[in-house]
Amino acid sequence: MIEFKLPSLGSDMDRGKLLEWKVKPGDSVKRGQVVAVVDTSKAAVDVEIWQVGTVFEQLVPIGETVPVGAVLATLLEPGETPEQAASKRKAPAARPAPKPAPAIAVAAPPAVAAPSAAPLAQRRPVSPAARRHASELNVDIDKVTGTGPHGAVTTEDVDKAAAQSAPAPSDRYAEMRKAIAAAMSRSKREIPHYYLSETIPMRRALEWLTQENAKHPVTERILVGALQLKAVALALGKSPELNGFWRDGAFQPATAVHIGVAVSIRQGGLIAPAIHDVDKKSLVDLMRALSDLVTRARAGSLRSSEMSDPTITVTNLGEQGVEAVLGVIYPPQVALVGFGRLETRPWAEGGELRAEPLVTASLSADHRASDGHRGARFLAELRERLQHPEEL
Repeated sequence: MIEFKLPSLGSDMDRGKLLEWKVKPGDSVKRGQVVAVVDTSKAAVDVEIWQVGTVFEQLVPIGETVPVGAVLATLLEPGETPEQAASKRKAPAARPAPKPAPAIAVAAPPAVAAPSAAPLAQRRPVSPAARRHASELNVDIDKVTGTGPHGAVTTEDVDKAAAQSAPAPSDRYAEMRKAIAAAMSRSKREIPHYYLSETIPMRRALEWLTQENAKHPVTERILVGALQLKAVALALGKSPELNGFWRDGAFQPATAVHIGVAVSIRQGGLIAPAIHDVDKKSLVDLMRALSDLVTRARAGSLRSSEMSDPTITVTNLGEQGVEAVLGVIYPPQVALVGFGRLETRPWAEGGELRAEPLVTASLSADHRASDGHRGARFLAELRERLQHPEEL
């Protein structure tokens, strides 16, 4: 029998509220399939499963809040029958073991009675727009009375339900700020940060972008942010000690470059979901992925792998007008790269003084995993990569 547990979707998450089951008992599931929607302090997240099997029992009812690591459901392994699973579940009660253990095993099944609402919720007509709107407003879709055809829940129904619980948005914002504060406090308390910055000329990159974008329709044009993400990913190839995690007192290098992109949420707060395998994507594909991620992050439609997989974070506050940003590392990551505004300033090069478009790139890094020398090499490589945009 396989236990499907609530995954950690970031260091600032210690619990989650089950909003929806995407499967029901008897359904077959495969790796990467979304099986549930869980509300964290920051967003409603589509939770994926990474085992193959058949849903046996759903142990947590919709609307219940459970801690990270709690068993949400059990699955039958390929070839396993319900009878075999049931006998395994009952086995601990038959042993002459301490009584508390059987009590836990027996107590779990009665909680399954509540999930009967899950199949009902799936049969109940709910438009995709209404479901998405409910996630944005932190409204439990299963408690909304539908007024559409055949009792379908519409966006208007969601708005009415949200109006009846007006304090929810402010409560959600307060909860998000509390979670961010806890994660950042932990970071500054546990991680010995060091900070470096580098001024990078951007004339070549901007001229190349202008020429390249002329070949594409407006909807497929590449922004400077995509160039910066790709340059960071490639520069990490020579500085692997910045791409990974500090766990159990040691650095664990990542096997891929999954960059967490800091996105400000319209309701307030910040979230940093990952774009996977940034170093392997073309700039066109990376731009599509970036646009899609930002849109879904602000709509509250992210996947659990996007929340749990970042190996490094990049934040860009150039649009906010700041010259540079020295960020706080998001544990258990060991580095964060920041970009400030792109502006024309005096620049001396080759014995000449001229006006050049410049950007300040910064690095916040964990001194346990790397040092200033290695960090400086990374920024030098990042600068060099951006001087050759055609190679990105």
